[in-house]
Amino acid sequence: MTEELLSVMKGSYLLIVELKDDMFISIGKKGKKRFGKGNYVYVGSALNGLEQRIQRHLRADKKMHWHIDYLLKHAKITDVFYKKSVHKEECDIAKSLDEHLPSIKGFGCSDCKCESHLFYGSKETIRHVVDKLEMQRHPNAKI
Repeated sequence: MTEELLSVMKGSYLLIVELKDDMFISIGKKGKKRFGKGNYVYVGSALNGLEQRIQRHLRADKKMHWHIDYLLKHAKITDVFYKKSVHKEECDIAKSLDEHLPSIKGFGCSDCKCESHLFYGSKETIRHVVDKLEMQRHPNAKI
């Protein structure tokens, strides 16, 4: 898929993230939260340009806006997956993730009724769950 097509594409995405050490991280107005060393998967949506949103998350220098921005100051994105859709599907994807992975309650879901949009587990378990979602690996995420 070309970058040009991705730039106008709408849909949902997953960021696979690795945190190297246990730490307390200040998450905006939520305050400090404890995050354990390990692997996380964050689900989001971009109905105004999927490629721009993914590239924004991959940049180190950005204004802190979403909960995930605060975590990404300390963690590394290791992979990105996406799914094209003209409808917001991130909550359905979050529910699927919640069936298989523990979550960080209240993270990334202040604009919906989900319990969380951030989940954690082993690399293998996350990969198995992501494979079931039938999302595509981002072709040119600069990871």
